[in-house]
Amino acid sequence: MNVFVLSTGRSGSKTFFKACSHIENYSTGHERNWGKVGKDRLIYPENYIAIDNRLTWLLGKLDKKYGNSAFYVHLKRNRDEVAESLNKRWKGYPSIIEAYRKNIIVTKDRTINICYDYYDTVNSNIEMFLKDKEYKMKFNMDNCENDFELFWKKIKAKGEFEKAMEEWDRTYNSSKDNSVITLGKLIYKFKKFMS
Repeated sequence: MNVFVLSTGRSGSKTFFKACSHIENYSTGHERNWGKVGKDRLIYPENYIAIDNRLTWLLGKLDKKYGNSAFYVHLKRNRDEVAESLNKRWKGYPSIIEAYRKNIIVTKDRTINICYDYYDTVNSNIEMFLKDKEYKMKFNMDNCENDFELFWKKIKAKGEFEKAMEEWDRTYNSSKDNSVITLGKLIYKFKKFMS
């Protein structure tokens, strides 16, 4: 079964990828098919975990190719945190928020309001896409350890679970302080300590 992790970006997808790299019965990639067009954009090997925020703009094609034969993860992070992170990325290539502002919304506005609109639009698209899917889960970055353990069980992952969990203590591709620890991380560490 293939797995697709859908998000706005700036949501922990790189950390999710690093954690999945410790799964032995699935291969995984982060934004693997960049630059591919047409049918090639959605060709993935069997038992592959695809983590790519741009898939949210290809949901119709994704549905036609994989439909209910895949497992879908809606990866979410706090709305304010995502908007603030996007707001730091107006310049640079490729900037998804600049593309959204300039080519989708078509506005000169470069404020955080566009970042909030992007967040709401992408998450609404994902929710609409997933409403009739059989195999799916919501994954909240504020509860990442518990949600990743659930994800591991749902896809029947095999591999180095403890090493995968250690990835959630690291921050990849961050635009803010790496010392932040979520409530989910604290709860997971407490449970681990008590067991």
